[in-house]
Amino acid sequence: MFDTMDLSGKQPAKKVEGEAEKVKCLIVGSGPAGYTAAIYAARANLQPVMYEGLQPGGQLTTTTEVENFPGYPEGITGPEMMEDLKKQASRFGTDIRWGIATAADLSERPFKVTIDSNKLVEAETLIIATGATAKYLGLEDEQKYAGGGVSACATCDGFFYRGKDVAVVGGGDTAAEEALYLAGLCNKVYMIVRRDELRASKVMQERVFKTKNIEVLWKHQTKGLFGDGVVEGAELYKNKGEENEELVKIKIDGFFLAIGHKPNSEIFKDYLDLDKVGYIQTTPGTSKTNVPGVFACGDVQDSVYRQAVTAAGTGCMAAIDAERFLSENS
Repeated sequence: MFDTMDLSGKQPAKKVEGEAEKVKCLIVGSGPAGYTAAIYAARANLQPVMYEGLQPGGQLTTTTEVENFPGYPEGITGPEMMEDLKKQASRFGTDIRWGIATAADLSERPFKVTIDSNKLVEAETLIIATGATAKYLGLEDEQKYAGGGVSACATCDGFFYRGKDVAVVGGGDTAAEEALYLAGLCNKVYMIVRRDELRASKVMQERVFKTKNIEVLWKHQTKGLFGDGVVEGAELYKNKGEENEELVKIKIDGFFLAIGHKPNSEIFKDYLDLDKVGYIQTTPGTSKTNVPGVFACGDVQDSVYRQAVTAAGTGCMAAIDAERFLSENS
């Protein structure tokens, strides 16, 4: 019987019955980072055990077309690509399982990770590939048009909107960067900004204001989207809650969320160094965290690039770092 820590890390969680399963390398989370780490770890005979997490395959499973990952000249859907990576990891011997990590104790080796609140795994090394979750407005239409005009990644999906009109929601640096990127591809880019000013840095603001095909819609909030199967426009509140409130419509083909991401690092926060947003901090040029034997890869530690190919690269790094750690500490 073992004591574990709950999601907040503040109070003891319920006790986990039974003997802990002992593994050499535990991978928490899937996606390009997790599956690549699994491929390399399995080939290094680390006998990795992977728990896929809440969204097996990660954020790419919600992407209809992937055209920028090397090796797929004709493109591939996100779910198909993740299934390919999963099969490759399985082929080399990765034990891939359903399950969500709900608590963790990284105070000493072996590290203790609780799965689904009732199974305890003790790991000699831990690779965290839990990713980050894009923040949404909470509109039903965001789910309705997922893959049909709604996106949280301009770099991933902007190519599909060449020469078209799109909107970016947000007023920070991320929104400004997304709008500028899209402005190089699209006919017109609207920035939907809730306030009467941008939160973005002065440099980014100046770039936005100098870009002719970006129009900032000040004091606008999204009411909903409309279209026949795909996004054809957005309905917005202007000056919501004020005497001069009005409802306006804009014609767009793409609706991009740029209001931030939340890294899925909550259960590790009492042990690992995180930045102010929650991204796991790693030693530059490695996947090493501040806890020896614990490694992080993919979007849970990358607030800058957030691409499948960079996630896969850090997954490779994590597996190699784990193998070297075990060689030096066994």
